[in-house]
Parts: sequence; C-alpha cells; structure tokens
Amino acid sequence: MSTAKILILPGDGLGPEVSAEAEKVLVALRDHHGFDAEWSRALIGGAAYDATGVPLPDATLAAARASDAVLLAAVGGPQYDTIPRELRPERGLLGIRAALGLYANLRPALLFPELAAASSLKPELVADLDILIVRELTGGIYFGKRESKVETDYRVGEHVVASARVSRDTEAYSDFEIARIAKTGFEAARLRNKRLCSVDKANVLESSQLWREVVLEVARDYPDVELSHLYVDNAAMQLVRAPKQFDVIVTSNLFGDILSDIAAQLTGSIGMLPSASLNERGQGMYEPIHGSAPDIAGKNLANPLAMILSLAMLLRYSLKRGDLAEKVETAVKRVLGSGLRTGDIARTGEARVGTREMGGAVVAALKG
Repeated sequence: MSTAKILILPGDGLGPEVSAEAEKVLVALRDHHGFDAEWSRALIGGAAYDATGVPLPDATLAAARASDAVLLAAVGGPQYDTIPRELRPERGLLGIRAALGLYANLRPALLFPELAAASSLKPELVADLDILIVRELTGGIYFGKRESKVETDYRVGEHVVASARVSRDTEAYSDFEIARIAKTGFEAARLRNKRLCSVDKANVLESSQLWREVVLEVARDYPDVELSHLYVDNAAMQLVRAPKQFDVIVTSNLFGDILSDIAAQLTGSIGMLPSASLNERGQGMYEPIHGSAPDIAGKNLANPLAMILSLAMLLRYSLKRGDLAEKVETAVKRVLGSGLRTGDIARTGEARVGTREMGGAVVAALKG
C-alpha cells in the first residue's frame, strides 16, 4: 500500500488547537501502529485571507487535490464580518467543497454511554446511540431554479389575489444524483450494521418518487444490506422517539440538513461530533461540526474529540483503514470512561481538563 497523504487545514479560532491534538494522534498511529502516512498543513479561511488576501489560496487547493484526504478544523471569526462577502472565510470552505466535488455529507450522531445524561432524551433511549446520516450535498432544492416575481390573479385555494408577490424554489434531482448518493449510503451501511433507511416524501413529491425508485434499483447490487423507507415527517418523529432503531439514513439535501441537526441534538454536545464530505473517488474532507469559537480560542478550553473522531472517519472512509479508526474510537471511549471531561461535556461537580490534556489522554490510550 502506498503512503497515505493527508492535508491538515487548521483554519481559524480554536482550529489550530484542536488540529494540533489530531496531529498528535497521527504521530501515535505512525509510531505505535505502523500507519504509513505523511501529512502537511495549509491555510484556509481567515488565516489564509490574512496571509494572502484570499480565503482559498491556489496552493491550498493544489495540495488538497493531491491528497488522499483533507482534515479541516474550522473557519471564521467576527473580525471578518466587515470584509467583502466573496473574501470571507466561509467562501474558502464553500470553494474547496465545490472544487473537490464533495457531493456526499456523512454526519454521525454518536453518543458514548458516559455522556448519556447530557442528551435532551432519557439516557436509556440514547446510551450507545450510533447513527450515520448520509446527506446528498450538491443537489435538490438548495441548488434548484429560483424565482421571485409579482403575479396577477394568483389563486390560493378558493381565493384569487389580484396581485401577489410569489417566490418559488425548485426541488430537482436526476437519477444519476440519486444513484450516486444511494450507493454511498449502501457502502457506508456495509461498513457498519448493514441496515439502510432511505428517507423521502414519495407520497407527495415527484422528486421523492424518483428517489425511491432509484434507491430500489441500486439496492439490487447490495443484497446483504437491509433496506427500509420512511417519509421524512415520520423519520423526524422516530429520531426523537426511538433513535437507536436507525443505523444508516440516506436522504436528500434539504431533508438531510434537518434530520442531521435533530440527530446532533440527541448527543448533547456538538463538541463531540465529526463529519465527512466525500467525492466520487472516495477522497474526502473531514471536519468537526462545531465552529471556530473565537471566544475560547487560545485558552486551552476547546474539546478536541470531534476533531479526533473526524480523523477516525478519515481513516475509515477515505483510507479504508477501519482497523485504525476503531483504535482511535476505542481510545476516546477509554478516556471518557476514565472520567476526563472538557468543559462542554462536564456536568456540575465533574473535574474539567483542557484541550491539550484531553488530546494527550487519547494519545496515551493509543500507546497503551
């Protein structure tokens, strides 16, 4: 196997702190578990704007394209709110997603049993929760045709309005887009418990009717994966009623946006949640779902576990090293089991540790 190439993008705010802890994990995997990898750092977001005048330098994009996977911390900060919109840090994030063709967003909702009390649901409903939502990221209503205009004699049920301002957003999906994300969902399910739930609104929407037809067609290539279907309203209800019934959920851009936020809330802290965005080659960008949190940046307060768990996803999905991913996840479980907590996951009376101490504990667990 050739040496894996990883690009680290520390970004802004607390990004450099949490990425430093993920880099320590990489060193431990290389030195103690034979991981053949090399990695480098590059600028993106506000840090890139400060240094080069643009949020996504050509050198960063070239390095990302040459890598097997990208590990991104966070971008942004209030100091950039007054600069032109096209130069803001978030434009760097959107730019690299588009340039790499990242069409599939993978959002786990993972709750370690030690943190079950932090959830808004009863601990028995969420302890050991482990759901993966696979969201189509580049199509659907967010990218469909938009229009806004004044129309005359506009009908609303039995009413006819002489003049009305009307806006429309079009939900559009091709069979190619649906098949592509469905395959990603099935492949992800194969790496887990081999159960996939496809979420749509096929009883109402034409795009969802095509969605279901294509998912059923793709399912023929995955006879080992159990496929089920839910309408999105029922899926939302089931997520808060009995979330552990799910393994992998695959759904559209809009539905995935909503359902992944519901699932994230079940875990109690965004400081624990990783994510991945993949392209057709399996190359991906991996990042915690939290932001740059400039209010705690540089204070050794940030929780690095979402960044470290994003690295675990990178190992599993882009590098096909599920064995190493499990080692990282097991190390995180051992650290939480020992009682270590950063401020975002600590309850009243529990001792709190800093960013470096939490990262160091994970590295120690990997070495042990």
